[in-house]
Amino acid sequence: MIDFFSKNPNTRRKKLLRTTPPGPLRDFLAEPFPEKDTSLADAPILALDFETTGLDPKQDHILSIGFVKIDRMGIQLGSARHAIVQSAPDLKPDNVVLHQITDNEKNAGISLEAAMEMLLENLRGRILLAHFAHVETQFFYEACRNLYGKVPLLPVIDTLEIAIRQQMHTPGHTSAESVRLFNLRRQFELPEYAAHNALLDALSAAELFLALSYRLPKDPNTSLRKLYREAARAINPGVKPQSDYLWRFT
Repeated sequence: MIDFFSKNPNTRRKKLLRTTPPGPLRDFLAEPFPEKDTSLADAPILALDFETTGLDPKQDHILSIGFVKIDRMGIQLGSARHAIVQSAPDLKPDNVVLHQITDNEKNAGISLEAAMEMLLENLRGRILLAHFAHVETQFFYEACRNLYGKVPLLPVIDTLEIAIRQQMHTPGHTSAESVRLFNLRRQFELPEYAAHNALLDALSAAELFLALSYRLPKDPNTSLRKLYREAARAINPGVKPQSDYLWRFT
């Protein structure tokens, strides 16, 4: 995965659109991305979580998908969707114990193609939000590559990056454990949900994002530009980012 800094992402989106055949991916690319000067309060967001059989998108499979929209810094519970996804191999016992999804449930689920079509439709014109978004983005890209033969540009907000950036000002406070999703939620006294359910994890990330946002400067016009600039510094402390806006693609 590469951080793309050198061009306007909507310019690149239009270029990809011209070479993408009709279908769900083309419809997704036809919708403009939010501009970098969009205020955070106005940014349309989709919190997403995948439950998978492992962490290697080339070897492992998406087991379930869950997402919920955030509009004007409010979680739209009516937009929540959850689906179990069919995959060919039988599940390993560890998968069943972790995700509580059985082979019978998996075999009765929707196809990956139907799941991605649902996701792309709801992701149009929105920014993907996840905690440790590397997992979601890599499985998203691999699914697009396999289904459509093309990997799209994708705007991403990662609550892990925001948490690291906020905690790095407290010496000794940041650790791998302190920035895990459930530990961050405890810090903000957010309710505890069962882990490893795609919809509940997406909702958990959405709630955490809103809680983290309250620690941002109390400026109603805080922009995506500023959010991305500070998140980029969290990943490379002391290094000036090459751009104000972080867009990820393969």
